[in-house]
Amino acid sequence: MDDLALPPEVAHALAGFVDAARDALGEDLVSAILFGSAAEGRLRATSDVNVVLVLAAFDAPRVDRLRESLRLARATLGLEAMLILESELDDAAEAFAVKFADIVARHRVLAGRDVVATLRPPPGALRQRLRQILLNFVLRAREQYALASLREEQLAVVVADCAGPLRSAAAALLLLEGRPALPPREALQAVADGIGPGKWEAALALMSRAREERRLQPGEAARALLSLIGLGSAMRAHALRIGAE
Repeated sequence: MDDLALPPEVAHALAGFVDAARDALGEDLVSAILFGSAAEGRLRATSDVNVVLVLAAFDAPRVDRLRESLRLARATLGLEAMLILESELDDAAEAFAVKFADIVARHRVLAGRDVVATLRPPPGALRQRLRQILLNFVLRAREQYALASLREEQLAVVVADCAGPLRSAAAALLLLEGRPALPPREALQAVADGIGPGKWEAALALMSRAREERRLQPGEAARALLSLIGLGSAMRAHALRIGAE
């Protein structure tokens, strides 16, 4: 845990959870894998800690022994744990292509073997899921604008929450293009610059500030959200063009 650049209290609690998983699951635990911002050493106060527990078998009595540790980790760390069989990994990488592309790109093994490094979400599945995520983002963001555009404090939170889907989609776009992998924040900047140099610079800066401060100055949130909706639509159009090539 020392090389993960996590806050000491997070590292201690995460190590305790991994030890509990080893004790409870025994030989059924193939791997415990940390992914996302925590694996990059970029954990924020509002970030979840995301873990994949790869299992040889799902044995209910053994999982029962992990319940209290999992509940404690959820309460103290915001830990989100995916329990998946090793035999399900290839199908999951196809069904949830964007998510697993992110796991492959940003993960650290906490216990057991690295069973995700060689996963390759199929390009067709990645394109399809990418289009779905971006269309869903645009539709939901429009709804949130309509609901909250008169409430600056609410809209700033909506702007902050745009980062997750846009950044993960951007990382997947780079993968589809065969470009070098980048952390999600840098990936979004690279994709935005490639689609429209400078066009979304202000909106991305406001989104980052909203994530840090959970508020924006009057008038900034609405302007940022409308611009980010435009970026999401442009990224979706770009994904459609990649699929047509």
